[in-house]
Amino acid sequence: MRTAKITRKTAETEISVEINLDGTGTYDNETGVGFFDHMLDQLSRHALIDMTVRAKGDLHVDDHHTVEDVGIALGQALTQAMGDKKGIVRYGSCLLPMDDALVRAALDLSARPFLVWNLDLPSQKIGAFDTELVREFFQALSTHGGITLHVDQLHGVNSHHITEAAFKAVARALRDALETDPRKADAVPSTKGAL
Repeated sequence: MRTAKITRKTAETEISVEINLDGTGTYDNETGVGFFDHMLDQLSRHALIDMTVRAKGDLHVDDHHTVEDVGIALGQALTQAMGDKKGIVRYGSCLLPMDDALVRAALDLSARPFLVWNLDLPSQKIGAFDTELVREFFQALSTHGGITLHVDQLHGVNSHHITEAAFKAVARALRDALETDPRKADAVPSTKGAL
């Protein structure tokens, strides 16, 4: 089973993340940040990763530490659950429309973290949620998950739609990359022999 459980405790947050990469997209996420929970639910559902996230953070300051630290813990959980990455497809991409928004995500589970971010969110807030935290989450996820991740907005005027399209596009790309390659289920997908 490709599963992991990560706990992270700092002076600012207390996070626990449990994932199953071979799940059905079942989720139970409670971070205290409503819009972020909704995005984590989308990530779980469309990646078909079973996910339980619990976070207690210094929300009296703002949502930044909670969102970033969940990204860190989720990235660490992905790394742990993938193990030696034997048999995975490794690469994934998705071009995802959502109403006015069209977002492309492409990723490589390379163990070489790098984020290329081309989203232009026209509003500073989605409800009470700071839109700058969308990038912070994906930066933490890519860094601690060892993911080369490109996210590009091709169209969009509504910040909610653009953000949700980004989460869903990354989820679908992640789903493809984590699948077992039926032609090479016994090998690490690299000429180096390791990722």
